[in-house]
Amino acid sequence: MVLYEEDFVLNSRGMKLFTCVWKPEKEEPKALLFLCHGYAMESSITMNSSATRLAKAGFAVYGMDYEGHGKSEGLNGYISDFDHLVDDVSNHYSTICEKEENKGKMRFLLGESMGGALVLLLARKKPDFWDGAVLVAPMCKLADEIKPHPVVISILIKLAKFIPTWKIVPGNDIIDIAVKEPHIRKQVRENKYCYKGRPRLNTAYQLLLVSLDLEKNLHQVSIPFIVLHGEDDKVTDKSVSKLLYEVASSSDKTFKLYPNMWHALLYGETPENSEIVFGDIINWLEDRAINSNGGLETQLKHKHDGFLTHK
Repeated sequence: MVLYEEDFVLNSRGMKLFTCVWKPEKEEPKALLFLCHGYAMESSITMNSSATRLAKAGFAVYGMDYEGHGKSEGLNGYISDFDHLVDDVSNHYSTICEKEENKGKMRFLLGESMGGALVLLLARKKPDFWDGAVLVAPMCKLADEIKPHPVVISILIKLAKFIPTWKIVPGNDIIDIAVKEPHIRKQVRENKYCYKGRPRLNTAYQLLLVSLDLEKNLHQVSIPFIVLHGEDDKVTDKSVSKLLYEVASSSDKTFKLYPNMWHALLYGETPENSEIVFGDIINWLEDRAINSNGGLETQLKHKHDGFLTHK
């Protein structure tokens, strides 16, 4: 059985942000796992099947909706500054790690698409704090299929200064090209907490800036990670996930490329494909959590966080 709870927290800008947690009911969690959802998505419905599956595998799974996403406050689908998202997630998830019952537990991040970019920035912000990252089709570079023409991009960047919230960025319907299973596509469209409009100008600009920054600094990634990408992904660039695996300075890194799979690996694929993807994720997490959970290595790693009592 899985226990599920919802709550709201205030961010530093006084906005109410939605948070949730899925926990194994009768056992001590093997480790803590923190979700970062994708652009225009949310945690409690879209990520529910993934989180429940991971909680059943023995992990305490935490989620939150960013400003302008899901059940959180803010203009729907709008990102004024990507750093705000990173700070909000970092503050909330760090606070959970500080709790008495979580001392000494390993802390993993799981990010999908834009959430993968967020995870890499969280790891950059606190390089020794997190124990590992699961990067699902991370947004280290937007695929050429969804990028507007360079001339259009330069016009949009200029306009973003004057009309940042306008929904005029051209592009394909992302749901159509991200989610393979038609019935799941329908569920996403019917989910009132998912943003459906065209990307707002400044949101698109922020995503472009973040992807350019990450692509340029892949070699700086040092966190242990597994990166998973569908070979038929038309939203984020699989070749950059491969490049991340090749050039990252992490000593513990894994790359999985799945033939015939699309962008939404966690919830958009066939049941058979989902089994493969989640099998790989859970095996990777368990290999790292069980080998050192609560052990001396984890205690020592986190002793300077200020959360463990030491003399």
